[in-house]
Amino acid sequence: MSSDVRSNAGSDAGCTMVYVVDDDESMREAVSMLLRSVGLGVETFGSAQEFLAYDMPDVPSCLILDVRLKGQSGLAVQEQIAASQLGLPIVFMTAHGDIAMTVKAMKAGAKDFLAKPFRDQDMLDAVAHALASDEERREASRSVADLRRCYESLTAREREVMAFVVAGLMNKQIAGEMGLSEITVKIHRGQAMRKMGARSLADFVLKAEALGIKPPRGMATPARNSRT
Repeated sequence: MSSDVRSNAGSDAGCTMVYVVDDDESMREAVSMLLRSVGLGVETFGSAQEFLAYDMPDVPSCLILDVRLKGQSGLAVQEQIAASQLGLPIVFMTAHGDIAMTVKAMKAGAKDFLAKPFRDQDMLDAVAHALASDEERREASRSVADLRRCYESLTAREREVMAFVVAGLMNKQIAGEMGLSEITVKIHRGQAMRKMGARSLADFVLKAEALGIKPPRGMATPARNSRT
């Protein structure tokens, strides 16, 4: 970590982290003090390069980023973060903002855009919203990861049946497609539902769709008004 990076690691809010990137030291200090005053963990950086080289802990986080940095614009940093698939929510701040810049940043996924000087409460509100957004993203990611682990426990037959269920086929139709008896299909479907933790057939289908499971290739999807 560069000597220009100031840390608040181990704060009483160690479950979250806010990163501040601004080449104005006085602004970094002011924002850091404001965030620490409400118990948030903070790391500050004098350049985008320092931030991008930092090994971030795996906790709900957000980035407060100045639009105009020496050597690299904040918008360029936003593009790099998007390309790295970090999913880090960004709150932009600038003393030189304009409508076009704001629109570009927001379209690229920025959570907020604050013009300097900003009210303390506006910054705190923006950070709270960004951290909540990151926690929601992480929760969704954990849910999908859990579903994927469940799906990996299915046998090849169970996965095949699941794909046909997603396509809207009834057990009798699935049996015909797979060359199995209807009772065998029911057994495979029941085992797959149990392993996936599905409370109902509708829940089973929703879990499959969350995983991106598609109907078998080249197969038309029938109406889903009866799956028995």
